[in-house]
Amino acid sequence: MSDHDQELHELLRVRREKLLQLQAQGVPPYGGRYERTHLAAVVVDDYARLEGRELSLAGRLMAKRGHGKAAFGDLQDGSGKVQAYFRLNDLGPEKYELFKTLDIGDFIGIRGTVFKTRTGEVTVAVSDFVLLAKSLRPLPEKWHGLKDVELRYRQRYLDLIINPQSREVFVTRSRIIAAIRRYLDENGFLEVETPMMQTLAGGAVARPFKTYHNALGISLFLRIAPELYLKRLLVGGFDKVYEINRNFRNEGISTRHNPEFTMLEIYEAYADYHDMMNLTERLISSVIEQVFTDHIFPYGEHRLDFNIPWPRYSMLEVVREKTGLDFENLSPEEAAVAARDAGLEFDSEPSWAEALNAVFEDKVQPQLVQPTFIYDYPLELSPLAKRHEDAPHLVYRFELFIAGREIANAFSELNDPVDQRERFQAQLEKRKRGDEEAHVFDEDFVTALEYGMPPAGGLGIGIDRLIMLLTDSPSIRDVILFPLLRPRED
Repeated sequence: MSDHDQELHELLRVRREKLLQLQAQGVPPYGGRYERTHLAAVVVDDYARLEGRELSLAGRLMAKRGHGKAAFGDLQDGSGKVQAYFRLNDLGPEKYELFKTLDIGDFIGIRGTVFKTRTGEVTVAVSDFVLLAKSLRPLPEKWHGLKDVELRYRQRYLDLIINPQSREVFVTRSRIIAAIRRYLDENGFLEVETPMMQTLAGGAVARPFKTYHNALGISLFLRIAPELYLKRLLVGGFDKVYEINRNFRNEGISTRHNPEFTMLEIYEAYADYHDMMNLTERLISSVIEQVFTDHIFPYGEHRLDFNIPWPRYSMLEVVREKTGLDFENLSPEEAAVAARDAGLEFDSEPSWAEALNAVFEDKVQPQLVQPTFIYDYPLELSPLAKRHEDAPHLVYRFELFIAGREIANAFSELNDPVDQRERFQAQLEKRKRGDEEAHVFDEDFVTALEYGMPPAGGLGIGIDRLIMLLTDSPSIRDVILFPLLRPRED
């Protein structure tokens, strides 16, 4: 057993002995309801009004300082910390002796009056307290803080206790999502819910998770996207809908990918992808104005400027500008050669669209640091987007890139059922050739289109990635409370 394990074992033993002593003394170690009049942050921020007033607070004891007949402690609740002053003369011998047995991490409720110490720190002079929950394990700061990144993800509750910056990230996340809802609701969009278990995993190019429903005797998939159900609502007569949804994709885990993630999807009848660009700018700008004070954000080594408007380039244009390769005038064979000459490798002979996209992702995308729209994508890569009238090999689609990462994806939605059936058929052929991520053939969706879907614009925004940018978080795991991790083998 290591020295660390021995120390931990001893601390656990001592705390359990204290638990038994409390029970023997008739002190309930796990209390019930406690009425609070104020939060810690309110006491600190509103001292001028609260000075001398009696109030009650509750929270976790995070520090103890002093000995003898008086001591200080730090009480932490969901709003922050406030200092508390415990004195023998105020509490009496029995209660003060109980205070001395408290451990860092215990939950207590306190009652007292507010004053400032000689150093100017806002403090509560405790006249009484009650033990609300005994902590049987020492907090990580006993061993120099919670610096193990994987442990922070695996035991997020400890991360939130010890690291105020982590807590603030998730408070900010909640405010961002609330601001998104507020903007869309105020602009006439209706929030809806669509199935998370689906008989067909459609709406995106991805590998799904598969499950089984015993009562119906059918296989089901966790959704990879809500798109096809949301567009069915346009068929049904809703004009402006959105869903903040959980998606599941059976893919690798990285700083940008978690198998379970949050997306915002928006659909607006009688709109197109230009309207979706404008909506994206206005929505994100509104969120920033509601939650933050500035449109300039640090992100790693960059300073991101979210002031609108953002630049817009066609994919062919930006590839030509950044690499000198004019794919518009290259045959499929020439495009494949150009991509290989640029240092890219392929498992098989790439199509024109695959070669163009590979060059864009490898050579151009990393350079798109400031918010930038890239539009007009190859048709082959976009089975659900409307075909470009002037260039039938392209579609009306854009993606938003920030810090070299895709943040949003949008279409002028395909509403031609004949064209959609042909696209699904082409995707089906790709699946037969072994492409497990090719889009499935959704016959019911084609049927819905045959009843008539209005022209529409659709937009998807990766909520987790957006929050990463706005909180300067390097990994998607930093903005997901409980990211998926491989189980520990103890």
